[in-house]
Amino acid sequence: MKKALDGIRVLDMTHVQSGPSCTQIMAWFGADVIKVELPGRGDITRQQLRDLPEVDSLYFTMLNCNKRSITVNIKTDKGKEIFSRLIAACDVLVENFAPGALDRQGFTWEAIQEINPRIVYASIKGFGAGPFVDCKAYETVAQAMGGAMSTTGWADGPPTTSGAQVGDTGTGMHLLAGILAALYHREKSGQGQRVEVAMQDAVLNLCRVKMRDQQRLANGPLDEYPNREVGDVVPRSGNSSGGGQPGTALRCKPGGPNDYIYTIIQPQGWAPLMKLIGRQELIEHPDYATPEARVNRLDEVFAIVEEWTQTHDKFEVTRLLNEINVPCGPILDMKDLIEDDSMAKRGAVVEVDHPERGTFKTVGCPIRLSDSPVEVTTSPLLGEHTEEILKQIVGFADSEIEEARETGAI
Repeated sequence: MKKALDGIRVLDMTHVQSGPSCTQIMAWFGADVIKVELPGRGDITRQQLRDLPEVDSLYFTMLNCNKRSITVNIKTDKGKEIFSRLIAACDVLVENFAPGALDRQGFTWEAIQEINPRIVYASIKGFGAGPFVDCKAYETVAQAMGGAMSTTGWADGPPTTSGAQVGDTGTGMHLLAGILAALYHREKSGQGQRVEVAMQDAVLNLCRVKMRDQQRLANGPLDEYPNREVGDVVPRSGNSSGGGQPGTALRCKPGGPNDYIYTIIQPQGWAPLMKLIGRQELIEHPDYATPEARVNRLDEVFAIVEEWTQTHDKFEVTRLLNEINVPCGPILDMKDLIEDDSMAKRGAVVEVDHPERGTFKTVGCPIRLSDSPVEVTTSPLLGEHTEEILKQIVGFADSEIEEARETGAI
């Protein structure tokens, strides 16, 4: 069956997480993604957080499935020639270097356009134009400067990062949207264009409800937050839902670190919930009967519900609450998810064969197209496809490949 991005060739100059997360989705959709790496070293994540000696780390393998790898040193003359030919043969170039890195090698946007006017040149940077444009950005730095950390954690605690990689992978998904839009535009115009996403901007986009709340502050308190005396900035939200409906994580038995269920109390769910937990007397009680009455005693309300949840495990609580249409979800840890048969059956978690480490599990493609199924294949070994790509795309003969190798270009 034809893949959605069959025929699209991507020159992947990215490293670590933000860029590779974007290009991996393109590879899953059928694009020929050619990962360009430095000879002898490659993407730095091949060595980072290794669990097996001398084997590519899970950090690398889980971000680079379905790609091909070529090693090229574009600081050499022959390397520049190879890179130029690859640009000419590709539809998309993606990079997440520091600002100006490719420019300094002679590959400005103007030079790239001259080689291939149809190419889409996509970049991830830490920050857009402004005082921070030349600063280095990492996942947590992006969360800090995009508004996420100031609103995450508890009111009486320090700013806190999210375990979800909203800075890196979140930015990669924003870049993916831009690339696909630019490719669609090219079909009509015949012309490529630049696409750029700043990590700070992507995180801010994911925090838009917090910008909503910042503006609401001018007109009164934010009742849905656990600490309503918030001053003039949006507070850290603890476990509040952020959508105007009170919610929090409640303990369940047997009482392990993740034996919790996140529960939301909606107005229509109050009476059924009180009946379920055996507290019918609170349904019409003036201190609890309405959302307005409950808002100033949410800690007490959730403590009442928690007395009941602690008598059941989180999956039983989930079943019982769903039967009465109370929004909830058990806190699933990584062990829960990686061992969940339903996640495997629908391809959310997949097992992949790797030539050196055996098998490993990784996330599957979270986007499903009805006529373009995704098959996840292993990440490439360093330079595994160098000769294949040089012959197939660049057009080198064996003698030219040997020359490139002798000069350190590959």
